[in-house]
Order: sequence, then structure tokens, then C-alpha cells
Amino acid sequence: MRPGHPTEAFVTRSMKKLAVSLVALLATLALFATLSAAAQGLAGSDAPIINPAIDEAAYLRVVGDALGHRAGRRLSEAAFIRMSKEPGTIVLDARSKQKFDELHIAGAVNLSFPDIAVESVARALPDKNARILIYCNNNFSGAEGAFPSKLASASLNLPTYVALYDYGYRNVYELGPLIDVGATAIEFEGRAAPAR
Repeated sequence: MRPGHPTEAFVTRSMKKLAVSLVALLATLALFATLSAAAQGLAGSDAPIINPAIDEAAYLRVVGDALGHRAGRRLSEAAFIRMSKEPGTIVLDARSKQKFDELHIAGAVNLSFPDIAVESVARALPDKNARILIYCNNNFSGAEGAFPSKLASASLNLPTYVALYDYGYRNVYELGPLIDVGATAIEFEGRAAPAR
């Protein structure tokens, strides 16, 4: 075969494609071996740990979708009060039972965030189409015992909204503003409920 002949160019391209395919195959086999070893607990400390019950990529996708959905569902104090009084509306408090018992919005249902799981959320909220209103610590001031402040980026409303969205609840609304417990028209119940 003469240098520069069209067949030579074809062979060179074919060999490059074959080399790339072999490298890709070897990389795939190495990844498979690493994942298999990690799944069996045999990999070194630098290898990824596989757990099919935890899916970071899906979580990040759901967070993006849920926060996009949430953007138009934050309520003023007046809208929250009005909607909370409408038949079929559920006011959900995801704080701990201890904080809930101390002070909560009148009529609210308590499902502590760490307890949100497949069975508990289905039991507490059987109708995925029901209107659900949520609130958290960072919605109220003037009652630090019941509503201790969290970092704005760690506000309980955010993971609660994401979890409900992930479990298939789309009719969820969130109390938006920071409200003084002693100055609001929202009614409270619990051991530390303000006198009215």
C-alpha cells in the first residue's frame, strides 16, 4: 500500500476507532469491577460506597423540581389564614412532637420531619390531592422556646416541601413571612399558647 493511499487513511481511522472502543471497554470493565467490589464491601476506602436505598442524583433532581414548584406557592399571612379555614385543608407542622406540643397553629397535624416515611406520610396524609399548608420555626418570632431560629438555608420548610413533593403531593402551600407570635391573627394551641 502506497503512503497517502485512501485505504491507508481508512485503516488508520478504523484502528483509532478500535483503540477508543477498547479503552472505553476497559474503563467500563474497571468501573464495573470497582462498583461490584464496593457493593460487597471489599473495596478500599477511596472507592464509592453503593447503597440502592440512597440516590443522590434523584434527590438533587427532585430538589430542583420541588423548589421550582414551590416558587408560586408561598402565602401571605392573610392568605394562609383564609386557606387554613377552608374545608379539606390540612395544616402540617413538621417540627418535633415536643415543639409541637409546646406551641402550634390551631388545628395543625404533627408529622415530625424525621418521621416522614412511606407509611407514615400515607397514614397522616392519605389524600395526595388534599390542600396542605406548611410552616416552620423560621415563620415565627417571639416564641424562641417553641420556634427556635434556624439558619435561613436550613429552614424546615425547604426539606418538608421537597419531601412532600417527592412523595407525590402537589397541592402544598407554605407560609411565607416571618410573623411575631404575639401580633398575628393566626390562632395557636399548646402549653405556651398566648392568651387571647
